[in-house]
Amino acid sequence: MTDTTTPSAPDGAANPLRDPRDRRLPLIAGPSSMVMFGVTGDLAKKKLLPAIYDLTHRGLLPPSFGLVGYGRRDWSDEDFAQYVKESVSAHTRTGFDESVFEQLRGGLRFVEGTFDDSAAFEKLTEVVGELDRTRGTGGNHAFYLSIPPAAFPQVCSQLAESGLNTAQDGSWRRVVIEKPFGHDLASARELNDVVEQVFRPEDVFRIDHYLGKETVQNILALRFSNQLFEPIWNASYVDHVQITMAEDIGIGSRAGYYDGIGTARDVIQNHLLQLLALTAMEEPISFEAADLRAEKEKVLSAVQLPDDLAAHTARGQYVGGWQGGTEVRSYLEEDGIEEDSTTETFAAMRLDIATRRWAGVPFYLRAGKRLGRRVTEIAVVFKRAPFLPFRSTDTADLGQNAIVIRVQPDEGVTMRFGSKVPGTQMEVRDVTMDFAYGMNFTEESPEAYERLILDMLLGDPPLFPRQKEVELSWQILDPVIEFWAEHLDPAPYRPGTWGPETAHEMLARDGRTWRRP
Repeated sequence: MTDTTTPSAPDGAANPLRDPRDRRLPLIAGPSSMVMFGVTGDLAKKKLLPAIYDLTHRGLLPPSFGLVGYGRRDWSDEDFAQYVKESVSAHTRTGFDESVFEQLRGGLRFVEGTFDDSAAFEKLTEVVGELDRTRGTGGNHAFYLSIPPAAFPQVCSQLAESGLNTAQDGSWRRVVIEKPFGHDLASARELNDVVEQVFRPEDVFRIDHYLGKETVQNILALRFSNQLFEPIWNASYVDHVQITMAEDIGIGSRAGYYDGIGTARDVIQNHLLQLLALTAMEEPISFEAADLRAEKEKVLSAVQLPDDLAAHTARGQYVGGWQGGTEVRSYLEEDGIEEDSTTETFAAMRLDIATRRWAGVPFYLRAGKRLGRRVTEIAVVFKRAPFLPFRSTDTADLGQNAIVIRVQPDEGVTMRFGSKVPGTQMEVRDVTMDFAYGMNFTEESPEAYERLILDMLLGDPPLFPRQKEVELSWQILDPVIEFWAEHLDPAPYRPGTWGPETAHEMLARDGRTWRRP
C-alpha cells in the first residue's frame, strides 16, 4: 500500500518525497503535534479545535497527531477531551463522527498552568516527550499562541528556558501567531524581536485567516490563469477599485479587545491591505513563498496616502437604533465601553499605488460594524466605454462594467456588463454573470483555518505574511491613525446603513459612489 503521509522538510522547503505536479493524492501532514495556548478562548473553541477535527475527518492529519491544551483550568486529559468534543460537535464543518473523534482523542493532553509557571512548562516538556515516545510525533511540534500579544514575551521566554523551541536533527519546532501583529509599527517590531529571539524567522507563521479563504486564493487563479482578465487589469481600463469588509453585528463581547483598537487596526491593517496587495500585485515568477511575498511587498511599498487625509478618509461610530427588526444599542452603550470613547467602528480611506500599472487608479477601502449586511468583496470597476454609436437615451440605465470577487459569505465572482433589452429599440442595461463556488464544485470549501493549520504543519509558507509585509502595512496605516487622533473624531451612523455621511462625501469628491453590495 502506498504511504500517503507527507513529512515536511525542517526548514520549510519543498518536500523532496512528493512531486508537486501529482494532484492525485492530497497533501497530508507528517508526524507532529500542536501545543495550543489560549485553548479555552472563543477562537480555539469556535475555529481552531473544529478545524483540527475537520482535518482529521478528511484524513489530512496523521492518525497519531497530538494536541496539547495549556491553560489555567483544573482539567484532566479526560476533561479536556470532553471540552474538545463539545467544541467540535457544535462547530464542525464536516459533521461529527464518533469514530473520527476517538482517533483524535488518543492524542489529546492537557497541562494546567499560567504563563509564569516554570513548573508547568517543565510538565509541558514531559508531555511533549511522551507524545514523541507513545504517538511517534518525531520531535515535530508547533506552538499556537492564541493569546494577547502582551503575553508573547513571557510564553516565548518559558519555551526557550524549557528548551521546547529547540528541534533535534531532522525535526522541527514552529510557532503560530494570531493577529494583531502589534498596534503600530514600533510595537510590531518589538513583538517580532521577542519571537525571533526564540524561533528562527522561517519557523514563525503569522496567521491572517483571510488568506486561507478559497476566494482570496482564487484572486491569483482569476488573474493569472485567464487571458480574459489580465490584459485589462491596469490603469488603461480600470477606473477604481473598492474593497469592502462589512459586518451587520456590533462588537458583542469583544469590548476588552476592541475599544482603543478600532476598525482600522483590527481589519484594515491586515485583511484589507492583504486583499489590496493580491489584487494589485504583478505576476509572480512562481507561487512559492519567496516569489509571492516579494510581489506583495512591492505593492505595499508603492502605496501612497492622499495629501488631504481629512478629505480622503472617513471615521464613524454606530449609534443606537433598529436593525433587522431588532432594537440595538449604540457603541457607547455596549458593555465595557467608556461613555466618551472615540474608538471607530467604521473606517474608510483612499489609497493610491505609485506603479505604472495603477497610476491614477484610486483604491477605496472601507470596513465597519452594524452595516447593511455581512459581506466582504473586491470590486474592480472599469472606465466607461465611449458609447459612440449610441444615443444618450440608449445607455441611460447602464452603469460601469465591474468584476466583483465575493470573499464571503457567498463565495464567488460576479461580472457586470451591458446587454440589449429585448424589443425593437436599442436599449442597453446592466446584467450580471455569476460564478458561485457552491453551484460549480461538489466539494465544500474548507474553512480558512483548516488550510492554514495544514500548511503550517507541512511547512508551506506562501499564505503567511512575513514581517516585512506587517511593517509595510503599519507604515501605511500609522499616519492615518495619528491624524485621526488629533483631528478627526468618529462621525455617527445609524445601524443597518453603510456608514457615516462623511464616507459617502469622500467618494463624492472624486465623482464616484460606493457600491451597495
